[in-house]
Amino acid sequence: MRLPVGARALRRADGRVEGVLARDLPHPAERVWAHLIAPEFLPLWLAEGRVEPRLDGFARLDFGQSGSAIDSPVTQVIPLQALDYSWSGPGEPERPLRWRLRAVGPAETRLLLSVTTPEADDPARALAGWDAHLEMLAAALEGVPIKFPFQHFQAARAALSAELIEGDVQAAM
Repeated sequence: MRLPVGARALRRADGRVEGVLARDLPHPAERVWAHLIAPEFLPLWLAEGRVEPRLDGFARLDFGQSGSAIDSPVTQVIPLQALDYSWSGPGEPERPLRWRLRAVGPAETRLLLSVTTPEADDPARALAGWDAHLEMLAAALEGVPIKFPFQHFQAARAALSAELIEGDVQAAM
């Protein structure tokens, strides 16, 4: 399924919600990939830490004041195309993140991020948070990092909450 830029696709199955966020970024895949894995770029849009882009490597990210930490094995890597790990710490439920990059031009990349979370975790909040971090990623790629866009987060959370409440969600994955 091809998603328009910025679209959200929501699906429910087995007590979990998956959302897919999309962005077209005016940068080559190599630059976007570097921002997803390089310790010098991660704090500009996500958190302090590192992502080891190899199977059985680890994604270790510390969100500091929020109290959240990611400490998860990397489960899929195709350089410049795919990166999977869980947005979880040890002993927490699996919350898979699936990053996909596709060249859509010589210097443009479509980024698709699939976020799956237990329905009890407030999926609207989780998806809105990742949507806000994608805004931060876009700014960091432009060389003008921004702080967490709280108003963007609030608006996205309200919209996603409404979609989930209204049931405007595919029933099966």
